[in-house]
Amino acid sequence: MAERFADQEFLEYLVKSIVDTPEDVKVERKIDEMGVLLSLKVNQKDMGHVVGRQGATAKSIRSLLRIVGIKNNARVNLKIEEPEGSTRGMTPQVGQGEQHVEPEQHAETQTDGF
Repeated sequence: MAERFADQEFLEYLVKSIVDTPEDVKVERKIDEMGVLLSLKVNQKDMGHVVGRQGATAKSIRSLLRIVGIKNNARVNLKIEEPEGSTRGMTPQVGQGEQHVEPEQHAETQTDGF
């Protein structure tokens, strides 16, 4: 079995506590020029739990990992892997079932200072 580290164990425990399918949580640990890189893979349905509103949960997890890293004299970075079949980042192209709508232009413009 692969060697386990405190930062890796901590991340796995934390994420498994907040997702609906903890059996799909996978954490890989690599050491590179920037320090320790933890790559997190979760079920596509759990991405919302891990990222949170406007990335708040992911930011909090990164802050906690930074503290664990300081305790172990290491810089710990987190990479959240995009699950297969994810639609994030895929914007529909105009002409593929989507209509392009121009923003409304204001008909009135005030020029006399009132």
